[in-house]
Amino acid sequence: MPSLLLIVFTLQLVIHLINTIGASVINNLLWIIYNKLPTSTSVGVKSQTELRREVVRLKREMNATSSQDQFAKWAKLRRQHDKALAEYDQITQSLNTFKTSFDSAVSIGRWTATNGLRFFLQFWYAKQAMFWLPKGWVPGYVEWILAFPRAQTGSVSIQVWGLACGTVVRLASAAIAAVWVLIQENTMDLGSKEKQGMKMGGRGYGTERVQGDEVDGKKEL
Repeated sequence: MPSLLLIVFTLQLVIHLINTIGASVINNLLWIIYNKLPTSTSVGVKSQTELRREVVRLKREMNATSSQDQFAKWAKLRRQHDKALAEYDQITQSLNTFKTSFDSAVSIGRWTATNGLRFFLQFWYAKQAMFWLPKGWVPGYVEWILAFPRAQTGSVSIQVWGLACGTVVRLASAAIAAVWVLIQENTMDLGSKEKQGMKMGGRGYGTERVQGDEVDGKKEL
């Protein structure tokens, strides 16, 4: 069985990733994956895509057809366009209704698997020590704070350990983001310097060529 310390840390990491990526992005990704499977909505999504293309195609043909010179053809395209558009709107409304229920179910499941599990662990293991501190290592009031709310004095409670893990994850995430920004800025600076060097080299070559032509002209004179 995995260590409770590792479980709490992993849970805090997952919660941070979900908050960073965004719940809506995760819901949309799961919706796409769900429709790739042989589910009840996969056929509807496929029909929606085909009808969208058909509506766009008919709209283009209508715009390319004159309603005065080719009224019969234009009217036929208009009826086909309106029919395809009505079917598309009907399927889209049905899928949107189902997606609302899908997002609600995913949100409930995600909260239960993350924050719900965290609250349960904090309640169930409230009296259990995550690990013990060396005796006399910190003052008594600090030991009481680290054991808050119900762990034995001299130990670290699951609430304090979870708070520490969350803080470390956020600091590490901020550091990684800062390093990434610095790398991107350095890459952009190097690229701009290379472009400037190429421009300066081209100008120098042009100047030398002009000076050479002037010298040749003087010699001919």
